[in-house]
Amino acid sequence: MDITNHKPEELSPALRRAWYRAMEDSPAYANPFLAPEFAAAVGHCRGGARVAILHEEGEPVGFFPYERTAFGVGRAVGLGLSDCQGLVHRPGVTWDPQELLRACGLSVFEFDHLVEEQKPFGEYVTGTFASPVVDLRDGDAEDGGESVDADDPDAYARWLRAAYPGLAKTTLKKERRLARDLGEMRFVFDERDPRVLRRLMDWKSAQYRRTARMDRFAKPWIVDLVNYLFQVRHEHFTGVLSVVYAGGRPVAAHFGPRSRTVFAAWFTAYDPELRYYSPGLIMHLRMAEAAGRQGVRILDLGRGDKEYKDWLKTRELRVCEGFVTRPHPVALAHRLWRRPIRGLRNTVLAHPQLREPADRLLRTVGAVRTSGRVGARG
Repeated sequence: MDITNHKPEELSPALRRAWYRAMEDSPAYANPFLAPEFAAAVGHCRGGARVAILHEEGEPVGFFPYERTAFGVGRAVGLGLSDCQGLVHRPGVTWDPQELLRACGLSVFEFDHLVEEQKPFGEYVTGTFASPVVDLRDGDAEDGGESVDADDPDAYARWLRAAYPGLAKTTLKKERRLARDLGEMRFVFDERDPRVLRRLMDWKSAQYRRTARMDRFAKPWIVDLVNYLFQVRHEHFTGVLSVVYAGGRPVAAHFGPRSRTVFAAWFTAYDPELRYYSPGLIMHLRMAEAAGRQGVRILDLGRGDKEYKDWLKTRELRVCEGFVTRPHPVALAHRLWRRPIRGLRNTVLAHPQLREPADRLLRTVGAVRTSGRVGARG
């Protein structure tokens, strides 16, 4: 097998078509985070992104997107942001991880959302985790009822009662209250107003600060990445901004990528003053119904324990984290540094008796930090 390396933004149309074919040949690789557009966007906004292409008898049969540092440390492209990672390949293709890393000039390759089907990487996996998804069927319930008519004002309510009978009554009541208190409520699945995208990032940044979590939107390259992906309109990858409006003002928004059949839940935020209306839950339910009508088959909620994910999921995929390493001092140092951090985080997240106090502590720190900033401004 021959392996060549390329910058993802410089791939020829023929290589991109081969990549799309590999995605379509297996549902496991249909996720938009595995598309060439995502790798190219990360390369454009941060640099260091590469794609190793596996060739058999001169034909491209596998695509391995990754990022590489100057010291030969490799990581899944968009590590920390991407909810699906792996080597996209045609059925039956296999590879030697050590040979792959040598061809890429890597001493180590780190991943945290690896597709479970990546058997050649199996011995390097240090943990496997649930990643909940929602199965969609033309915007209707799993019992195969009639498809939702977008022009029928009652169609969404019927879909919601059929798909989520336990949530329907309370959610519809909160939507009616939101409309009564603020004005007519409407939902836009694919909003093209960049000002609302900016509002979403501001909301999310404030949420990160309130909960004492790392503010991703304090990193210019992540802001650039989201703005860049918002402009991508392709049949295999589109950046979708969805918005719930009430009285003409946005009350909740979501931005995430979609492929032909998979829509990834990514950044969701809402006006904190309106949290009692459950705008985040309304957003996800509206997105699920609308995405089904758009031909999406799976809404990927991403790895992580959240109550709303338990409410919405129809099943779970499995994703893996770990390190592929070659005998090298850099690989050993990187693993010794990173693995304890991951282990501590996973221990806290896996045990509610630890996770809940940790979350309360972070919220307290966030409140103190936020009030301090307000006092400083005053």
